Amino acid sequence: MSDWRDWGPSRPVRVDGGVRAKSKRGAIGERWWSRRFIEVLESYGMSGRLARGRSYARAGQVLEFSLTQAMVTATVQGSRPRPYQVHIGVLPLTTPQWVRVEEQLAGQALFRAKLLAGEMPREIEEVFDECGTSLFPSRAEDMDMRCSCPDWEVPCKHLAAVCYVLAEAFDADPFQMLAWRGKGREELLGALRREPAPGALAAPEVTAPPLAECLDRYWAAGLSPGRLRALSATVAPATAPDLLLRMFEPPPVQVRGKDLLDVLLPAYERLAAGD
Repeated sequence: MSDWRDWGPSRPVRVDGGVRAKSKRGAIGERWWSRRFIEVLESYGMSGRLARGRSYARAGQVLEFSLTQAMVTATVQGSRPRPYQVHIGVLPLTTPQWVRVEEQLAGQALFRAKLLAGEMPREIEEVFDECGTSLFPSRAEDMDMRCSCPDWEVPCKHLAAVCYVLAEAFDADPFQMLAWRGKGREELLGALRREPAPGALAAPEVTAPPLAECLDRYWAAGLSPGRLRALSATVAPATAPDLLLRMFEPPPVQVRGKDLLDVLLPAYERLAAGD
C-alpha cells in the first residue's frame, strides 16, 4: 500500500476567465499603499505562506472576487473539482473613529486633493494613528481569514492568492482599502467635499518688508537659472487636470443636452496639455 507522503504535490485545476493578477514576476502591488498592505501581512510572519499563493493569483485561479465594507469574499479553484470558498474579514472602524478620521482628512487641503484625485497620501497612516486606530489591521488577530479547503495553515495558498488580488484591487482604487475598513467611497467623498473645519485652510501669516524697501530686488529671481532648471526637472507630476471637477458636486446644468461635467472635462484636459 502506498503512503500519502509518496504522492506528489497536488496541482490546481486550470481554469479560464479567472481574476488574474497583472504582475507577471516579482512583487505584486504597484502603488505604495498596496505594497504596504502586503508588507503588513508579511510582518505577521506570513511571508512564506503568502508566497505559495502568488502563482495562484497570477494563473487566474481566483474565480470570483467581491469586496464590500469590512469583508472580502472569493472562490478559488484548487486541486479538487469544487472551488474553495474564501472569506477575509477585518474589524471595521467605529463610528466615532471614522468621524475623527474624516475631520482630519477634510481639514487638510493636500489630503482632500489627493484622495479626490484617486491617490492615497503617504501621511494617511499617521492620520489614522492620531485618531486612535490604524489604516491597516494592526495584528493578525484583527482579520478573520477562512477557507473551505482542508489545509489548516492560515493563510493557505487560496487565502494568499486572494490577498494578492486584494492588493491589486487597492492599486486600482485606493477607496477600496478604506471601504474594507468600513467606509464606502461615496460616504467618504461626501465628507471630504463638505466645508472643512473653521480655520483649517486659513492662509498662514506671512511677514515681509514693505514693498518700497525691496523694489530693487522685487523682480529678481531667488535662484539662478541653472538651479531653476534643475528643480523643474525633478518637480512632481502635475495634479490631474479635472481635480477641481472631482472636488465639488457639479451643478445640475445641461449644455446642449450634455451634463456640464461632460462639457467641462475636455476643456480642462486641453488647458492642462497647453493646447
